[in-house]
Amino acid sequence: MDASLWVAKTGLDAQQTRMNVISNNLANVNTTGFKRDRAVFEDLLYQNIKQPGGQTTNNSQSPTGFMLGTGVKINATEKLHMQGNMVNSQAPLDVAITGDGYFQIQMPDGTTSYSRDGNFKISSTGQMVTSQGFPLIPAITIPNNAASLTIGRDGTVSAELVAGGGAQNIGQIQIARFVNPSGLKPIGNNLYDSSQASGQAQILQPGLNGAGTLNQGSLEASNVNVVEEMVNMIETQRAYEINSKAVSAVDGMLKYLNQNM
Repeated sequence: MDASLWVAKTGLDAQQTRMNVISNNLANVNTTGFKRDRAVFEDLLYQNIKQPGGQTTNNSQSPTGFMLGTGVKINATEKLHMQGNMVNSQAPLDVAITGDGYFQIQMPDGTTSYSRDGNFKISSTGQMVTSQGFPLIPAITIPNNAASLTIGRDGTVSAELVAGGGAQNIGQIQIARFVNPSGLKPIGNNLYDSSQASGQAQILQPGLNGAGTLNQGSLEASNVNVVEEMVNMIETQRAYEINSKAVSAVDGMLKYLNQNM
């Protein structure tokens, strides 16, 4: 029965971890470009008391075995990269990706990170940057005399100059695709790093070879479904309660043995 206590404890730990995942999803329900997480469960090693197919007599075998499980654990948390809803912001520097792909962001150490958050700003030097000030790759510099900015669905960026200066092509936004987006490593600030699991980034022009297209004046909302997360929360709470009751039941059985043996 001591083993039962430890098995139930693994259930409590796993459900607590799943609740942490759900809480993080709900906390980021309004985070631009956020992708919800899902906890992946895995059973632990088994105690092999009797091997399946073992000889019961000279001419017969056991059709089943006798194996006792030792509990459960969270094996992984998986990002679900489904498309979030489009929010019309009408801001000229807001850009949303419809379909597959990620913006390339240059980090302070010179490495490249990736994001679905297209809430861009203008730096003091005229560059398009994230809300943390990290530049977009390839660099887009907006002229001081730009009256308006147009970002095409294919990533072409052009500026209409003041005083009838005409339109000027100032750059091309490219996006990155990955063979396994779930293998991207979230690092906070709405950013991801590539990993061996995600594969190397494929740099593409929006709208070509499976890459998504760009929508100016829109932002991609979080793909968290509040109703679904609330259902998952209730399910997790009930699973936690039943594991807690298993601990209480084993404790009562041990107490009975101590008092009556």
